[in-house]
Amino acid sequence: MYIKLNEIRYLKILILLILLFNFNYNNSSAIESKIIVKINDKIITNIDIKNEANYLRALNPNLKTLKENKIFEIAKSSLIREKIKELETSRLNQNIISKEYLETVIEKIYKNIGLKSKNEFINHIANFNISISSVEKKLTNEALWNQLIYQKFYPKIKVDENKIKNEIKSYKQYSNSYLLYEILFSTKENEKSIDLYNRIEKSISENGFENTASIFSISESSKTGGRLGWINESSVNKKILKEISVLKIGEYTKPILIPGGFLILKVDDKKSVEKKIDIENELIQRIKATQNEQLNQYSIIFFNKIKKEIIIDEK
Repeated sequence: MYIKLNEIRYLKILILLILLFNFNYNNSSAIESKIIVKINDKIITNIDIKNEANYLRALNPNLKTLKENKIFEIAKSSLIREKIKELETSRLNQNIISKEYLETVIEKIYKNIGLKSKNEFINHIANFNISISSVEKKLTNEALWNQLIYQKFYPKIKVDENKIKNEIKSYKQYSNSYLLYEILFSTKENEKSIDLYNRIEKSISENGFENTASIFSISESSKTGGRLGWINESSVNKKILKEISVLKIGEYTKPILIPGGFLILKVDDKKSVEKKIDIENELIQRIKATQNEQLNQYSIIFFNKIKKEIIIDEK
């Protein structure tokens, strides 16, 4: 009986210790998770920002050259943009994206960072504690935003098909393709564009173009250091082509004024390619490129508009 009483007392003490341990553990978890930003009724915690930083590192190896506080700010800005878009798409009940579309986008992402398959991509992001389901969720949010922009602004798009046809017919047999990186920026209220550009130029000299794109660019390409990929000159706006055609490899343009902001382009590489022209196919591609360019501009303008209407509280 004495042994049993001692066993009961021991068991009670053990249970009490377990409860105390769990209480302290839960409290430490609560302390670790801290609200950094409130966007209307949505919150961004330090843990969210840490996860976003890991995601951005997985997509852009150049980020490892930046200090942790810089990466923290990049990740925070990225999440703020994401949450603002999510608020708007959920408000307007945008919620259907096909699995096939997601697979296409994922393929484009892993090929862009030099991987050969989705499984290889899954293993790669796992090294950064990122799951494929979380990536799919982020891509779905961005796709819903693009869907919203398309539905809202596509009727306003203007394309001069005859002008494009005439341009195609005048193409040279050989044309240039450029490997382009971009920094797309817009100024806040009471901020001078020249002041922001000076900060961007200083950052380029200190951190490189790709890292500066991650810090300052408001384009989705900022997640991969501003990389746009190889683009043929036939798909480039004449105003922009005039700017990039005179650049040497490694050089970048002065800010180019576009609707909704300013654009800086870097020529990372270029090559001359023989162009066998299928006029009908080229026309389709050019029309699509023109439409996408205008939709991107509408996206920037609309995002800046709704951002002004949202309460953003940074702690």
